[in-house]
Amino acid sequence: MDRKRFLTETPVKQLILRLAFPTILSMLVTGIYNTADTFFVGKISTQATAAVGLVFSVMALIQALGFFCGHGSGNYLARMLGSGNNKEADEMASTGFVLSLILGVIVAALGLIFSDRIAFLLGATKTTLKDTKDYMRIILLGAPFMMGQFVINNQLRFQGSAMYAMAGLMCGALVNLVLDPLLILGFKMGVSGAAAATVSGQIMSFFVLLGGTRKGENIRLAVSNIKIGPHYIAEIINGGAPSLFRQGLAAVSTLLLNHAAGSIGGDAAIAGMSIVTRVMMLTVSALIGFGQGYQPVCSFNYGAGLYKRVREGFFFCVRYGTIFLVAGGALCFAFAPHIIGWFRDDPDVIAIGSEALRYQSCTLPLMAGIIMSNMMLQSTGKGVKASITASARNGLFFIPLILVLPNYFGLRGVELSQPISDILSLALSLPLAWTELRKM
Repeated sequence: MDRKRFLTETPVKQLILRLAFPTILSMLVTGIYNTADTFFVGKISTQATAAVGLVFSVMALIQALGFFCGHGSGNYLARMLGSGNNKEADEMASTGFVLSLILGVIVAALGLIFSDRIAFLLGATKTTLKDTKDYMRIILLGAPFMMGQFVINNQLRFQGSAMYAMAGLMCGALVNLVLDPLLILGFKMGVSGAAAATVSGQIMSFFVLLGGTRKGENIRLAVSNIKIGPHYIAEIINGGAPSLFRQGLAAVSTLLLNHAAGSIGGDAAIAGMSIVTRVMMLTVSALIGFGQGYQPVCSFNYGAGLYKRVREGFFFCVRYGTIFLVAGGALCFAFAPHIIGWFRDDPDVIAIGSEALRYQSCTLPLMAGIIMSNMMLQSTGKGVKASITASARNGLFFIPLILVLPNYFGLRGVELSQPISDILSLALSLPLAWTELRKM
């Protein structure tokens, strides 16, 4: 069966599950290796754990730009393939990829030049400054590869080649998981070893994914197809702006969270909240993988005018995503102290992290409606609404809350900011999604 028949004629539930299985697996593995740095660095000191948490804002910015180019180009090429316009799909793939490499080089250069100022901006203290700079500088060197692999991975998924996308991520994850204990604990490289392991994994993913573009019906990246002009830039902005807002605001919100936590509870609070962030990311990663199985179905069928399949897939994902997160939230709530202690055996870190994890576990099931609404709006080219829903959780609601609540409730205000933001984000996202679903 060719790609168009596969994506437009296979029963929707069966199709989503088939595309989602490799993406769920790859997202879980990616989530595990994203937490691996925190786990192994936690064996060194609370300050090292805090430093890795501080640099997460920089990594979130790199991811934001990578997903901006990846989702922007991927959404558009999927719709073009669905409508039979292969020429524009080919040109968008190469243009989005090259744009990400250019942005990666710019970010790396500026970050390395101003690394001292950035470290202080992130909230580094005298006790965490050296580790923060050591970790960040190595991460920045890998920025072009990190952005490039995000783009290729998303483009492959939107073409329905989830297995190739999974292979690339899995290879990088395995490299990171092997190198983390070897470099951090074996060669005593500390946070520099953690950063080197992460970048090595991203470089591996980059080249494996690049090879995947040469397989089967996948679009071949070619210099002749690079068209950096107003038309393609506008389409990348329309399709990628929601991802840029979502991930970019995640960087800002993490920075503000670290400042608020550090000003009240010091390094232990930063470490505790950083661990909670990684645990929540790992839990939600399976849901994101499930949604990524829906995205090519949504884009392709929307481009082909098969709106009933778009609606059916949306409700299927929200329903079962919520059920999964109810179970995940219950486990995190029940075993919160054990989960935090597994990363860092420090009584202050465990006390702060456990309370925050339990608060966030209560609103975790709401993430299914928030994430799927955003994915559906973004995949159908509804850039403005998608940008609003993408900005809600980490921006429109979280930023005011993290600036206000700690002034009245202290550390508990820090811990409650994200759960309250989740409730408000769902209240905003569902009506915006429903207006589009009703049109279909």
